Amino acid sequence: MHPDGCVEVAKAYYRVPPGRIGHDVAVQWDARVVRILDPDTGALLREHERQHLGQYREHPDDRPRRTLPTTLQLLARAATIGPHVGQLATTLHADDALRAVRRIQGLLALTRKYGAAAVDAACAVALDLGPTYQFARRYLERHPPAPLTLRQVDPLIRQLTLYRDLLQGRAPHEGDDDDATP
Repeated sequence: MHPDGCVEVAKAYYRVPPGRIGHDVAVQWDARVVRILDPDTGALLREHERQHLGQYREHPDDRPRRTLPTTLQLLARAATIGPHVGQLATTLHADDALRAVRRIQGLLALTRKYGAAAVDAACAVALDLGPTYQFARRYLERHPPAPLTLRQVDPLIRQLTLYRDLLQGRAPHEGDDDDATP
């Protein structure tokens, strides 16, 4: 079971009844329905109509009364990346709490790929033009962050050739003359 309280069957998601999050459940499915069962007793906990790829299904009684602690942790992590990332994550959660967890996880994954500054900038644009995870992801794919130029490298970082020479045992020693012949 995923942190959002759903089980995944053929890349579609089905909400598990409250009180089962963090516990094992048994799942049976066919072409029409998905059944969530108690693994100990085999009792039917919930039956859902089968959904298409990427779709969600939940029974109205299964909606959590308050935000889950794991979701609150994701929202807090998003806020530490940048103010716009945090705001977009909060907006996604407010718009559709069921699907928001996976989208917030997607924002965090984008941060690992593109960096916090680029994702925060993309989220700022997304908040203005279309507050969706997909918009931020596509924006980053089409506007990747510029690579570092030589002027952006810190002057305290030495040239890579000095490290290579050091590893190969050819580093100049203190007191050696560059002009002296061996």
